[in-house]
Amino acid sequence: MTPEKTPTGWLAIRRQLEDWTKPALVALVKDLYEATPEFRDFLQARFAAEAGGGAVLEKYRDKIVEQFYPRRGYGKLKLAEARKAIRDYRKASGDVAGTIDLMLAYVENGTEFAREFGDINEAYYNSMESVLDEMVKLLLKEGAELYPRFRERILDVETKANHIGWGYGDYLQEQVSLLETELAGDENPAEPDKAEGGPTETVAPS
Repeated sequence: MTPEKTPTGWLAIRRQLEDWTKPALVALVKDLYEATPEFRDFLQARFAAEAGGGAVLEKYRDKIVEQFYPRRGYGKLKLAEARKAIRDYRKASGDVAGTIDLMLAYVENGTEFAREFGDINEAYYNSMESVLDEMVKLLLKEGAELYPRFRERILDVETKANHIGWGYGDYLQEQVSLLETELAGDENPAEPDKAEGGPTETVAPS
């Protein structure tokens, strides 16, 4: 007779949690909240998204901007950390609008940095294009109704990237053209709709 396997990983934890009382679960969440900044940000993002708060979104935006325009010194361009902030926020909150906002903030700041400091390297622009591609897919699949809110910023970053090399400007133009064709309808690109409550420009001053 084959002995029953002892559950491991999440299954084992879940079985134990099913028997816990509500006060015990609250105490566990409190311990997690106090354990690390990452847990704290995750929990704040989850509950802030449900409450419609924007302070947590700004905290994640700061993590992105910090890699390009820190409060002190020069940008370290740890792009993996900036992209992780986007993934963490989306996983914690499930907030499509906030996720698109952060993706656009990444592309905006990356584009502005390239304009200000000149040619960088292929990996840098590949990262910008990758996030842009994710943003376009998210808009097309889940956030079509959100496009008017972000349209002005998207058209602006397309203009700013026009003369950037490595094919980046051309790629951005192609993606924006796709969004305009699929989501803009009969709107005049020169006069993008400014939806009430839309986010403002996020590029930090140099």
